[in-house]
Amino acid sequence: MSETAAQTQQPPAAPQIAHTPRPFLFYVLTAIVLGLAQGFGLNFISANITQIQGQFGVTTNESAWLLAAYYIPNVSLSIILIKVRNQFGLRNFAEIAIVVFLAVSAIHLFVDDFHSALILRFFAGAAGSALSSLGFLYMLEPFPPARKMTVGLSLALANQALAAPLARILSPALLDMGGWHALYLLEVALSLIAFALVYKVPLGPMPRTMTIRLIDLLSYGFLAAGLGCLAVALTLGRYYWWLEAPWIGVLLAVAVAGVAATVVIELNRKEPLLDIAWLTSPPMLHFLGVLLLFRVALSEQASGALALLTQLGLAPYQLTTLWAVILVASVGASAFCALILKPGREPLIHAVALVMIGTGAWMDASATNLTRPENILVSQALIAAGGGLFLPPALSAGFVGALKKGPNYITSFIMVFIFTQTMGGLFGAALFGTFATIREKVHSVDLVSHLGRADPLVAARVAQLGQSYARVLTDKALLTAEGGQLLAQQVTREAWVLAYNDLFLAIAAICALALLALIVHTAWRAVFARPAPAAV
Repeated sequence: MSETAAQTQQPPAAPQIAHTPRPFLFYVLTAIVLGLAQGFGLNFISANITQIQGQFGVTTNESAWLLAAYYIPNVSLSIILIKVRNQFGLRNFAEIAIVVFLAVSAIHLFVDDFHSALILRFFAGAAGSALSSLGFLYMLEPFPPARKMTVGLSLALANQALAAPLARILSPALLDMGGWHALYLLEVALSLIAFALVYKVPLGPMPRTMTIRLIDLLSYGFLAAGLGCLAVALTLGRYYWWLEAPWIGVLLAVAVAGVAATVVIELNRKEPLLDIAWLTSPPMLHFLGVLLLFRVALSEQASGALALLTQLGLAPYQLTTLWAVILVASVGASAFCALILKPGREPLIHAVALVMIGTGAWMDASATNLTRPENILVSQALIAAGGGLFLPPALSAGFVGALKKGPNYITSFIMVFIFTQTMGGLFGAALFGTFATIREKVHSVDLVSHLGRADPLVAARVAQLGQSYARVLTDKALLTAEGGQLLAQQVTREAWVLAYNDLFLAIAAICALALLALIVHTAWRAVFARPAPAAV
């Protein structure tokens, strides 16, 4: 047979599906726009809660409900959305999700009262939950299977880290332009771009399965109620104070009951929504603890150093350079992690991340009332880089382990990841905020105990501070009272500085203990993983 005839009879080669540079960039661009649109929806509120409460004319405690309303559906909705996506198809899910998000974003432009904004924030949390998973999938889509869990995953997590610093960099200028509506005008613009990209750049098809059952909805209802109540309690507990508002205890009781009901239902199912037995296995408990520990430690930035600067009276526009450094460090660390991430390197990368976070927190522990953003650029860059290094290897190892168990375990794994990231952030903010408040009271009492009015230095200081009112007050008693008030404000400021220094030292100690535990655990595994010597 001639060579030509042999070639003619050979079956044609299967077409090779490859992403050319242009579609690749479109997928990455779509992921970035989706991530920013969803992230801005949350961070615009949390970054500007003080300015927004003034626009609505509410107190600090009342404005915190805007954050709580967002988290009520957001902390759990991704669980049932995975089932919805598998049953109705990824394409349909993406198209409907972006339309809903666009509609919710646009309605923000017509809201001018607090109660309407509160209701709208609830729906924004639900819409944002769907959009966050889409941004993740779009970033993974153009990569070959061999690189999805390394390069693709690192870039997907870096993409999720963009919104928080960018929201704080852009917010001051947007608020000056148009207040609350200017913030959401940008979100609507991003939503429109995302709307066009989602319809133009489809995700790859996924097999549909009839996965939603009535018992799933019942189980999710209990879980959503439990986690929603827990999110509200963690968000508002330090504002209304834990032991002074009885309804916080009621929320925590409902949270325990809701989660317990879900566990009872899932343990008695052949095809559970969440595999409780697997989630409570030692490897998954270890994985959950590691994710939770790092997420809590990373709360040092928003609930620690940046909260201290806000307490010292710095305005948001004075923090833009610091947030720019945090952005560059976080994205740069994630990109570097994409280059070095390989199976087996997770303990080393985690150890480096712990050292960076602990070192940054220890550096911040020397803060004074003269500390300004330029004084903590290095420490905050270290903490941001540590967070960028940690998440990709942790999530990659956990995701691969879930895939080995089977597709049904993916839902349970995503539940763990969402719980540790969202609830871990809320828990970290509640824990650190409460710790700083308690330590401030302790330091205030200690400082005031050393400031007796009979002390000539204290009396001279009160008189000096009171002289600032000498042009408008002639009564010496009033001048002394005003001077005492100003001194009390200075004492409170110093107490807050000391309290946050205590917080930074506590975080550094936590990182040091976690590093020690990691070293011991790695050494233990290395010793017992060695093959037994052959018998002579």
